[in-house]
Amino acid sequence: MNTEQMIKKFIEKYGEGNHSHRVFNAPGRVNLIGEHLDYNGGYVLPAALEFGTTLVIRERDDQQISFASTNMPYEVTLTMEEVFSGKSGEWTDYPIGVIQELDKVGSKLTKGYDLLYHGDIPNGAGLSSSASIEVVTAFALLSMEGREIDTVEIAKLSQRAENLFVGVNSGIMDQFAVANGRKDHAILLMCDTLEYELVPFETGAYKIVIANTNKRRGLVDSKYNERRSECDQALELLQKEMPSLQYLAQLTTEQFAALQNSISDETVRRRAQHVVEENQRVLDSVEVLKNNDLETFGKYMNQSHDSLRYLYEVTGNELDVMVEEFQRHAGTLGARMTGAGFGGCTVALVHEDHIEKVMKEVAQQYEARTGLRPDFYVCGVGQGVHEIKGAL
Repeated sequence: MNTEQMIKKFIEKYGEGNHSHRVFNAPGRVNLIGEHLDYNGGYVLPAALEFGTTLVIRERDDQQISFASTNMPYEVTLTMEEVFSGKSGEWTDYPIGVIQELDKVGSKLTKGYDLLYHGDIPNGAGLSSSASIEVVTAFALLSMEGREIDTVEIAKLSQRAENLFVGVNSGIMDQFAVANGRKDHAILLMCDTLEYELVPFETGAYKIVIANTNKRRGLVDSKYNERRSECDQALELLQKEMPSLQYLAQLTTEQFAALQNSISDETVRRRAQHVVEENQRVLDSVEVLKNNDLETFGKYMNQSHDSLRYLYEVTGNELDVMVEEFQRHAGTLGARMTGAGFGGCTVALVHEDHIEKVMKEVAQQYEARTGLRPDFYVCGVGQGVHEIKGAL
């Protein structure tokens, strides 16, 4: 849905009104490389996508706030007091949580507003539709109120809204990438300190192809906790040899090679090996992307998936089949799982001349091998949260 159509729907829903509307957008995100590193003190390399969440907003003449979406039937108008009551379990918990966090940091709303959202991010694809809603809400309301805009702070308060109000224990990467992404760039982010660097990611004739395995992800929570525990065990053993070590990802590959025999359990050792090598792959990826060497970056993507498959063991048959089918094609530079694993999505870099053929053949082979039908999303690297100027 384009901006003009959005504005038309807004007026159909809320009427002409006495104030002018403004239009804002926040993207989805994908993590290009650097999986299961955030809780191990390592770097991640996410990028904002070209599709996301658009918000049309206008001041009201009373102190009420109206929420509506083109994607979901639930809509509601609340008084300021009702905004600060309990959650409803509906999608509106995401923007309401943001309003509550804005209030806590001294950005209490002084006016009422009408809000209409439209999301292009496929629900359940793991591309951060919730973070997109949170970040666009915070950015738009601060803009409407004439407050100072700090996109790092917006990411932090959006994460708190999801953790504390919605009750989802997400990390900071999603909100950070959505708030701070830049077109034709990836973000090298240290999740622990929020130290970050924008890295050139000009894909040229290549497109990002995200494939949803449509595999139900029943194992994610239990296996996630198991992996964290195994990493904690590895760290504890390595700290006996290197007391200053705070996180596994602080080790260089050379240091790990020298110390790895202090981890007697082979499984625990493999978990630590993935963390150390994956962190180095992220740093190596940054260097090759600065030289616009997409071919080598594609090789790092393939190596990342192999590590997640054999060392960290978080892929599963469906993700492995999807990646294998992408990697079969000459038009694919690299492919890997993205996200927590055990289902969800893969990300690949595919030449634009091969995309239709690759998607058709991957879909056929994937369905034949798994019995599941995948979904594909083709996009480039988009802009972080921003206002769409000149909207009618």
